[in-house]
Amino acid sequence: MIYSKANVEDIEEVFSVFSNAIIGMKKAGIEQWDEIYPDKATISQDINNKQLYIGKIEDKIAVCFVLSEEYDEAYKNGKWEYPDSKFIVLHRICVDPDFQNMGIATECLKYIEKLCKSQGYETIRLDCFTENPYSQKLYDKAGYSIRGYADWRKGRFELREKLL
Repeated sequence: MIYSKANVEDIEEVFSVFSNAIIGMKKAGIEQWDEIYPDKATISQDINNKQLYIGKIEDKIAVCFVLSEEYDEAYKNGKWEYPDSKFIVLHRICVDPDFQNMGIATECLKYIEKLCKSQGYETIRLDCFTENPYSQKLYDKAGYSIRGYADWRKGRFELREKLL
């Protein structure tokens, strides 16, 4: 897997990865994302802010994710174990359906953790949809602890944290 920051030329392929994942999630009964979010405008902003990363296998995007110090107000609901740590937030990790069930998300999380640690971050925070058992299993296995909950448009999300 070759990781890099996404650029403007990647937007259509990145949007396609998200769109295909949304179709797959809906088939599995997971109503986490839709046509409202994540949309092309959100993805474009992520790219323009140089926060969207892609992982490619043989020149095809297999995974996308966003790393940012920005977070929703609801993150203040978290009872963070490391409240004074230098943290970054992982947003919108998405594996293309063609690459699912191959360990890509697990591998990607390891890459993210190594990258963030090398940039001086002490913890990673994220939110996980309570009705997405695949994400919950991924984050449980990787050691992300539930530190609270946030309620957004699509339902309840776990606020999670991991010390690097």
